[in-house]
Amino acid sequence: MREDQLGLNENRKKYLEKLSEALSADLPAIAKAIGKLGDAAYEDGVLSAKTKRLMSMALALGVGCRNCVLAQAKHALEQGATKQDFLEAISVVLSMRGTTGVAESLRVVQLLDELGKW
Repeated sequence: MREDQLGLNENRKKYLEKLSEALSADLPAIAKAIGKLGDAAYEDGVLSAKTKRLMSMALALGVGCRNCVLAQAKHALEQGATKQDFLEAISVVLSMRGTTGVAESLRVVQLLDELGKW
């Protein structure tokens, strides 16, 4: 896997910003609803925000959504996730997906490696 995960994430953020601007201008109610849902879903509750971000990353790995994996992994890091947290979340993916889970999870390992966190 030679794709630069940090570069892919920067590209994701660039085009997410373009989409957000267009939604805000043309469909402001949709933009507002999306923002409220995300804010509410990821705030601390019985489960911590960190745990919710790791759950989202695991779900994204399960469905193979590269952009979602990168975004949720970065958010989990911002919430204080450690290498051990990522390993445990990945282990759940592996238990559900087997070798395809291993293949998808390499993206997270590479991202953390590029950030000096692996």
